[in-house]
Amino acid sequence: MRRYLGIKRILLPWLRKDSVHNESSPLIPKAGSTKEDAEEPGQLTSETGTNSEWDHNNPVFAKVQPHYHYSLMDYFLKYFLFLCNLVFTFLGLLVFGLAIWGFISKESFAREKISSIGTDPMLILVMLGFVLTVLCLSGCVGALRENCCLLKLFSITVLALITAQVLAAIVAYSLQDQIGGYLRSGMLAAMVHYQDDLDLRFITDEIQSNLQCCGADNYRDWEINIYYNCSAPGVLACGVPATCCVDPLESGTVWNSQCGAGAQLLDEFTAQGVIFLGGCLGGISHWIEQHESLIVTVAVVVLGVQILTLLITTRLLGSIQRHKAYIQV
Repeated sequence: MRRYLGIKRILLPWLRKDSVHNESSPLIPKAGSTKEDAEEPGQLTSETGTNSEWDHNNPVFAKVQPHYHYSLMDYFLKYFLFLCNLVFTFLGLLVFGLAIWGFISKESFAREKISSIGTDPMLILVMLGFVLTVLCLSGCVGALRENCCLLKLFSITVLALITAQVLAAIVAYSLQDQIGGYLRSGMLAAMVHYQDDLDLRFITDEIQSNLQCCGADNYRDWEINIYYNCSAPGVLACGVPATCCVDPLESGTVWNSQCGAGAQLLDEFTAQGVIFLGGCLGGISHWIEQHESLIVTVAVVVLGVQILTLLITTRLLGSIQRHKAYIQV
């Protein structure tokens, strides 16, 4: 115990050995006793003062000082989080680059089109790529550099995204009867601007060709478009787009853009051999019913990955904070 405290034993006067053996009387001061008595209290004070300050170079302190070291799991989580965020950072940059390329190819930054850039569907990809890049880059750098501020920013943002997705799912489930009306309104709006907006035209063509449908409810809905209206001049009057045709190539190799000309004037029995009669709203509902289990599985996996990322970040953040706290002791 005395060895760890570093304090010398105080010798009582009657326990001291006389420096001169022939002077046996305790009442007679010894030659060096006065000097020793004067030095020992100072020496004791200096020694106790040094030990009270817990000198870090003292080997005794090294024995009792606690240490915190990263475990193998901490290192695994650190580099796992770094690699995952690095992959998604490149993915975000790819999405962002493709969106910018789409803007440039459509000349959306031209003076006559810059006013309508706010309604461009490519803007969604730009925002998605930017947010994904910034978010994953903060997690990537925060994990690699053990930066608590970046990791806190990353975890708070992921938590906000999880909360927003859960709330969106709850709202969508509660409003599932009204979603059909919103889809119908969006489909009709895309059909109205079919010839004016290349993005809406591309989306509409993809839906009609992949789901083998025509119009919102049926093929006669294309009358809402000023170019396909029967009162409109030109070859498109009373027609439908080529993506409504059953065989737009007509067993050839050249796309026949006029295969749907005059289709609105045909009765259903005659038209079914030329174009698709069913509307795309029914096709979308049927596709969702067929792939309902896949949609739910993908949604659960995506949400689970985000929750797992949040837990890993929280665990790594706690380890970094404990490690830095012990270093500063």
